[in-house]
Amino acid sequence: MQQARSIPPSGNDRLERILSPDHPLCKEDVVWVLEFVKKKVADADPRILDLTQPRLLKNFQYFAEAATLLLHRVPFAAQEADHLKVCLREAAYGLYVSRMDKN
Repeated sequence: MQQARSIPPSGNDRLERILSPDHPLCKEDVVWVLEFVKKKVADADPRILDLTQPRLLKNFQYFAEAATLLLHRVPFAAQEADHLKVCLREAAYGLYVSRMDKN
């Protein structure tokens, strides 16, 4: 469980894998993404400066929604897992570079 909370150098790869439509979502993945976002914000990642205030508020809204969903429902039904992935993707918006963006 402790390993799920640490953010390895390959955080972008792990985040992409977690957010992939074919990856089954588990509680540890959700916690890891929330920790990823929290760390990026706490470290004042330069990418945050590129986000507009309305976008930052949207990131926070989805971060809070994902955290709330995590508190209320485990395990996740398929539809809830899909919604949770959307929340996680939106919470992490602009804080990582996806492989699709690199191409």
